[in-house]
Amino acid sequence: MQQSIKKKVITLSISAIIGLIIWFIPPPEGLDLQAMHLLALFVFTILGVITKPFPMGLIALLGMTLIAATKTLTLSEALSGFNHSVVWLVVAAFFIARGFIKTGLGERVAYLLMSVLGKNSLGMGYGMVLTDLVLAPVLPSLTARVGGIINPVVLALSKAFGSEPYSHPRKLGAFLVQVAFQGSVITSAMFLTAMAGNPLIADIARSVGVEITWGKWALAAIVPGLLSLITIPYVLYRIYPPELKETPHAKEISKKRLKELGKVKGAEAIMIFSFIILLGLWIMGPVIGMTATVAALLGLMVLLLTNVLTWDEVLKEKGAWNTLIWFSVLIMMATYLNKLGLTTWFSQWIVGNIQGLHWIPAFGIIALVYFYSHYFFASNVAHLSSMFPPFLFLAVSLGTPPLLAALTLGFFSNLFGGLTHYGCGPAPILFGSGYVKITDWWRLGFISSVVNIIIWLLIGGAWWKFLGYF
Repeated sequence: MQQSIKKKVITLSISAIIGLIIWFIPPPEGLDLQAMHLLALFVFTILGVITKPFPMGLIALLGMTLIAATKTLTLSEALSGFNHSVVWLVVAAFFIARGFIKTGLGERVAYLLMSVLGKNSLGMGYGMVLTDLVLAPVLPSLTARVGGIINPVVLALSKAFGSEPYSHPRKLGAFLVQVAFQGSVITSAMFLTAMAGNPLIADIARSVGVEITWGKWALAAIVPGLLSLITIPYVLYRIYPPELKETPHAKEISKKRLKELGKVKGAEAIMIFSFIILLGLWIMGPVIGMTATVAALLGLMVLLLTNVLTWDEVLKEKGAWNTLIWFSVLIMMATYLNKLGLTTWFSQWIVGNIQGLHWIPAFGIIALVYFYSHYFFASNVAHLSSMFPPFLFLAVSLGTPPLLAALTLGFFSNLFGGLTHYGCGPAPILFGSGYVKITDWWRLGFISSVVNIIIWLLIGGAWWKFLGYF
């Protein structure tokens, strides 16, 4: 026990030393001391989350406390992440997923899918991707789509084959979680209405004379998107294989289990009703002025007031409350790193180092920096709203064809969400299920990002050239 505590202290100390080094580095021109101090605490927190000497929520809470204690931000500012709507959408999605599992509806859907696609684990993975692809054009909330619909099915499928989060996670669950996650960032890139920030991209593109319609976006994305959806699950199957590969008796098992489940019960009927209401509100949200978070909370209220879920069950949902803490802290840090000018300074630094290059290598650098700077963000929308405009204007000013620049950075504004366990809404939900270790999550996220970048820049670029987009 003493050795374990010593190891934890040493690990945390290494993160603290790196943070202190950054803390005492004089800020470069264009940045003030406050921004450097926040960056130091952000790096300390991220390293602590990665090395995990203590639980993630505790590390995040420590980072937030240090931010307030050092007066890097006020206490009100340090706590501001808890007021972010995306955080509560994620938390509500956890509870809704619990409703799918408790009522047995998730299990029923899982066995129905298994009866069609359950011959092997790779087929199940493609089933998750196909489901998401069908939903993506009409569900602009990536978090709601994956967290409220895909995630419960993934959990039910995993548990049906004896793959529990902390017991045999690699049997099936870890693979399905990663396929569902990496697939979701691809489907969100394929349609203008598949992610909340995509319409903002189209709006910003108009400022450089580019009109991106729903059809133009979908046509540009269809070839690289489908190729990524075919390739990524297979790549994950090869480098992160499930222990259970063949399931030849899945159809018989599923039919038998569906028979045992019997007819749809009252609680399941309420769950289905809530699900339909949620779908309707998520689809109609932009028209009626209702956010995805409010819709999710209304759906949760239906489950609580009808006793499909009890308040005690909500209180005992540790994953949701743990996520509330660490995700809120990371969103707060990312928000204030942007407000304090770090992203602006970073953009200007890039400009100073690539002037004079031909537009092709210059745009390649811009696109890659834009993509991998997402390690500093906890939201796709926050990233693109702060960095998409200057990077787009920079690319166009260096000679990049405007439509090519807008589409590439727009697609990347979705694909980079697959890098980390906090980079977009579905990430903390799926990561919170406990199937995938944080080191594996980051490793697989990076490998998937390289595959996606190659496909979208090379195959996608050739397709866009064929379409006459540049």
